[in-house]
Amino acid sequence: MQIVNARELGREALAKLLARPAMESNAELRQTVADIIAEVRSRGDAALLDFGKKFDRRAPASLLAKPGELAAAAESLDPELLAAIDTAIDTVGRFHAAGKPENLSVETAPGVTCQARWQALDPVGLYVPAGSAPLPSTAIMLAVPARLAGCRQIVLATPPNAEGRADAAVLAIAHRLDIDTVLVSGGAQAVAAMAYGTESVPRVAKIFGPGNRFVTEAKRQVAESAAGAAQDLPAGPSEVLVIADDSANPDFVAMDLLSQSEHGADSQAFLVTDSADFAEAVDRSLERLTPTLARAETARIALGHGAVIVADDLDEAVAISNEYAPEHLIISTRDPHTLCDATTSAGSVFLGHYTPESLGDYISGTNHVLPTAGWARSIGGLSITDFMRRMTVQEASPDGLRKLGPPGARLAAHEGLDAHRLAITMRLDRLNQAQPENGTSA
Repeated sequence: MQIVNARELGREALAKLLARPAMESNAELRQTVADIIAEVRSRGDAALLDFGKKFDRRAPASLLAKPGELAAAAESLDPELLAAIDTAIDTVGRFHAAGKPENLSVETAPGVTCQARWQALDPVGLYVPAGSAPLPSTAIMLAVPARLAGCRQIVLATPPNAEGRADAAVLAIAHRLDIDTVLVSGGAQAVAAMAYGTESVPRVAKIFGPGNRFVTEAKRQVAESAAGAAQDLPAGPSEVLVIADDSANPDFVAMDLLSQSEHGADSQAFLVTDSADFAEAVDRSLERLTPTLARAETARIALGHGAVIVADDLDEAVAISNEYAPEHLIISTRDPHTLCDATTSAGSVFLGHYTPESLGDYISGTNHVLPTAGWARSIGGLSITDFMRRMTVQEASPDGLRKLGPPGARLAAHEGLDAHRLAITMRLDRLNQAQPENGTSA
């Protein structure tokens, strides 16, 4: 990786260095995805099968996985892998269950009660990618909080493998979490099927999960359609930023940079350190470790999008990180907690020398569906509340209306909204004419 000194960079040069690789979203991509969506809307299951042959080079053996396949998949897995899946389901469940919101009721004024009620979304669609490799971990990250939120109907979509079937580990997770609708289809066509429904696929309210540029564009388009489905959060290529001092292990840090770089050639990785000697040590580790990876060439290309930045001190390192707003932030220093307290923009943070980012990807309990492309400045990673909607309820007694009606009517009058004002004052007039005893009846 290129090594640069932050002191020699002006603000404009630093911003250029931290810029994400350009996302390919052009008119041709938008039109291609729009055509796929239109085909699925008009032809339903037949379009899904045709697109399976075209894009996956095979039609699925069955558009929906058969119930017996789910149980059989769980039984067919290596026991060690199945145990790892169960552990991940448990840890992710523990973390997300603790964040489940509670309904509340507040008397905002005498006789006026306001409530907030949380309700699960139904149905919901989960997209589990399987491009260069299936991602059962994503099935866990999506399905566990969905179930905890109370979503009753879940559609899980995942592309077919070489045999035209869904990955066995993904099917096993669906079985473990009582998901019986598994669509064996990927890409924009799967997103369209979940957004609008087909003969076999139920229409969903919201679609969750990462994917390639076709999936991302399809989620964007259906979310803009009044008849479509909402999307979870903006997602793009994977990214990591590591803040490290000379107490860190260069090999550990190099592998953390590589763990995101191997995702794809458009991934991005940065190291920010206060030690020039440590920067050189990590670069040597990268030279030695990269060739050992199965995806070495992909990782090399991705590393070219990033850099090793030598900062004057760790405070400057945190400032650079906050400017970049990484999807994943690893703080591998003597005092990571202090630096974490100063962090304002990151999707998920990993503290200390023994907390690799990949622990969060699989098993720690947090979620690996995270904001990318700088969106961590304003939104967080996927949580149980993303699978729920918050509805407010209010009720005013006659006394409550007497208390809050006059100031409410005054505000409406100031805004020139006569019907708003009269909706209040007409009721107040009726109450005054009736002169109720104890102010409890009209």
